[in-house]
Amino acid sequence: MLMAHPTVLRNLIEQYEALRVLDAENGGKEARQRMDDVAYTLCVSTGTSDVDSALAAARNLLPGARPEDDSVLSS
Repeated sequence: MLMAHPTVLRNLIEQYEALRVLDAENGGKEARQRMDDVAYTLCVSTGTSDVDSALAAARNLLPGARPEDDSVLSS
């Protein structure tokens, strides 16, 4: 499996979290589409099939992540 660059992963995480904070899921068509696109890209980039797993995997792949780091468990 190809591995996404940590900078790309960090950017995707930040985009997804910003969209979630802005409640894009319940927003207009463009906002929902952007959130879906970012979630899909996270899944493809991490080899996962759902966004929660993708976020956890992406965080775990970032430099400085530790196996016992509880940030991979937060949502």
